[in-house]
Amino acid sequence: MSDYIQLGNLDVYKMAVELSRDAWRIYERLDWRDKKILGDQFIESTDSVGANIAEGYGRYHYKDRIKFYYNSRGSLLESQHWILLLYERKKISKEEFMSLLGKQKMVHSKLNSYISSCYRSITTINKSEK
Repeated sequence: MSDYIQLGNLDVYKMAVELSRDAWRIYERLDWRDKKILGDQFIESTDSVGANIAEGYGRYHYKDRIKFYYNSRGSLLESQHWILLLYERKKISKEEFMSLLGKQKMVHSKLNSYISSCYRSITTINKSEK
C-alpha cells in the first residue's frame, strides 16, 4: 500500500482551510466599503494560503512544489498584515484577532516544517540516485 496522503488529509492544508473559514466569517459581516478597502485583500491572501498548498501538492517536481509552498507562506504573512489592520481599525474584536493570529502562527509553523520535509525528500532522492 502506498504512503500517499490525499490533499484533504494533509494537516497543513486542513489548517489553511480552517483559517479561510474563519476569515470568511469576518469578511461576510464587513460592509461594502470595508470589503473594498481591506476585506477583499484580506480574504484573497488568506484563501491563497490553502490554494498555493494545493497547487504545490499537485506538482511533480519537489522544487516546483516548494516554490508554491513559499508563495503560500508569503500569502500567510500578507494575511497577518490585513488582520492587524482589521483589528486596529476596530473591525474585529481582540478575541477574533488573537484567535486568527494563533491559527496563523500554527499554519506558519506547520508550513515551515512541511517545506523542510520537502527539502529532506530531495536530499534522500539525490542520495539514492548516486
